[in-house]
Amino acid sequence: MTIAPDKTKLYPNENIKSVCYIRNLPSRSNVEIGDYTYYSDNTKSPERFYDNIQHHYEFLGDKLVIGKFCAIAEGVTFIMNGANHRMDGLTTYPFYIFAGGWEKVTPTIEQLPFKGDTLIGNDVWLGQNVTIMAGVTIGDGAIVATNSTVIRNVEPYTIVGGNPANVIKKRFSDEMIKLLSELQWWNWDEKKIFENLEQLVSVNNIGSLKKLLNED
Repeated sequence: MTIAPDKTKLYPNENIKSVCYIRNLPSRSNVEIGDYTYYSDNTKSPERFYDNIQHHYEFLGDKLVIGKFCAIAEGVTFIMNGANHRMDGLTTYPFYIFAGGWEKVTPTIEQLPFKGDTLIGNDVWLGQNVTIMAGVTIGDGAIVATNSTVIRNVEPYTIVGGNPANVIKKRFSDEMIKLLSELQWWNWDEKKIFENLEQLVSVNNIGSLKKLLNED
């Protein structure tokens, strides 16, 4: 009996070539992707996912880390730290990148704004054409609405939207969110996920979540 798609395949469903598991693309040293996280693109091949990670330079050292079971829609863009200009001078114009003598004012890494790693939790849904700015952390179970620009951290199990993205609502009560954060179903093995699929996709209450936690 089959209990899960093959997480090692680029296309888990051979009949749907617009959706791929990102982890199975050629790896990059500064990008980490969790199991079962997918990218969907109906305009171009989803294998071009890395095109959506912009201004990401190894010498800066920042990472993009995306957890397990995330759903990433077409056009999602990650703006990394390499996009930032020096801002403490009279101008932000990057003279140095054009050479011709202007390279004498090449800034050090310490002089450039650096926001740190970009961290996307587990079970996160990023809607179509979302933009994620450098250094943002998006918590487990969060949802980002279509066409949003995320410039600040997003709490777990929170829905945000807009430009800049603001909180629309929490998906669950604080107590439910606490229990879900303890449950961390995305770390279950394939057998346990299969056995609990109906509960994972259904409306739950605090009692049912506590029961699941007690079974761990």
